[in-house]
Amino acid sequence: MLRTGIKRGFTKDKLSSLKESRVKKDEGGFYVLTFNENAKVYFDDYYQFLEKVEQKCLEEKKELEKKILQCDSEKIECLSYYRAKKIIVDQVLRYIYSYYIDSSDLGVIMTPWCFGTVILEKIESYRDKLSRGEVNEPNISEYPYFVLKYLEEIYKKTLLDLFGFPEKAFSIRWQYSELLKRYSNILSNIRSSLQSILLMVKSYGTP
Repeated sequence: MLRTGIKRGFTKDKLSSLKESRVKKDEGGFYVLTFNENAKVYFDDYYQFLEKVEQKCLEEKKELEKKILQCDSEKIECLSYYRAKKIIVDQVLRYIYSYYIDSSDLGVIMTPWCFGTVILEKIESYRDKLSRGEVNEPNISEYPYFVLKYLEEIYKKTLLDLFGFPEKAFSIRWQYSELLKRYSNILSNIRSSLQSILLMVKSYGTP
């Protein structure tokens, strides 16, 4: 269970009754071969990782809120730095809660590094929305330029610290991107071939 009282989505009872061939059990407990990596991930290990990150985020958030209150209002860049960091922490917590409680999609179960990559891309997407003014974010305050500047500068390092990852962790996402490109190209070729065959069949059927 998370410190906020949220319970895990895939409980042992649910896993025991779940009719899903990818969910298996051995001496280590229930596990699944993940969608993205085809990696063996134990449910207990995954939820413990989220619990650990949540605790670190809550501690960091408490400290940031304290610093924001104590910081001189004239120190714009200092405040902006704290607010930018709080945006990142809040977003990480948001997705931890969302993934932890999910009991319908096995796709939320993944390795820590894959989870970190997913959150990295979520933060980047959120950052882009903030820069376009599409999101109402209370931490932006009256100094959006400085908050966005610091957000851009610190989001990767902040995530690495929160997850306890080495710097190389996020480089893996490019491998996923390449795999997606390859699958996309393969599907495009298959689609083109099918269209050619259909046109040929149609032409043969024309008197």
